[in-house]
Amino acid sequence: METTLTIESVLLALGLTLFAGMSTAIGSLMAFFTRATNTRFLSGALGLSAGVMIYVSFMEMIPEAIEKLNAVYAENEATIYMLLAFFGGMGLIALIDFLIPEDENPHEFHRVEKVGAKSEKLKRTGFMLALAIGIHNFPEGMATFISALDGLDVAIPIVIAIAIHNIPEGIAVSVPIYHATGNRRKALAYSIWTGLAEPIGALFGMAFLLPFWTPVVSALLLAAVAGIMVFISLDELLPGAEEYGHHHFSIGGVILGMMIMAISLLIL
Repeated sequence: METTLTIESVLLALGLTLFAGMSTAIGSLMAFFTRATNTRFLSGALGLSAGVMIYVSFMEMIPEAIEKLNAVYAENEATIYMLLAFFGGMGLIALIDFLIPEDENPHEFHRVEKVGAKSEKLKRTGFMLALAIGIHNFPEGMATFISALDGLDVAIPIVIAIAIHNIPEGIAVSVPIYHATGNRRKALAYSIWTGLAEPIGALFGMAFLLPFWTPVVSALLLAAVAGIMVFISLDELLPGAEEYGHHHFSIGGVILGMMIMAISLLIL
């Protein structure tokens, strides 16, 4: 993987993060132009995202973090620092979950059909979901950006996985706003704004982390990002996939995601 940063690698990482974030707009458009949600597809896609993220965390990012830390610290010390960063990443995303009320928390999974049910609170629901998902996407943007800085072999599958799991979030934001206002443009705009939280998170990471970039910082961030992705997979993606009621599609997606990740790492 790359250890030297260049302007090209930073710009590429920002571009990939923007792509991942903007997939919320795809979800929004799907909500407008399809009468029914393909729950089998979403269940399998969420499972696939979880499989990719779990596999790359344990089989690529954590070993890479340990390797970089071993070059500076003794083996046991390097492992301790990696574990602190890994569980620190989990703690960060768990804290964000804790601070967001359950009803507006994107990790407290909302069925698309339930979100779209008409009520007097639809508009507020959509706005609060947009705010909550935007906050939740901020550290995801940093995670995507940091992984992209460390090489395309890991970055591309992660970006695709993040993009897939952002699609239902775009649906969840746009449906209530559209049904409350009848305005497709407004619903799409809020969906896009939630996605923009990811490149904003990437810019934040670039501004505050790149001046201090060293192999040790890179290793600790890789381990922290692995913790964030494992937490998202276990707390959001897998429960969300199961919520649609297609257990075998979700498990099949997990296995397929791991296989795709394994093959891509061998090829790249």
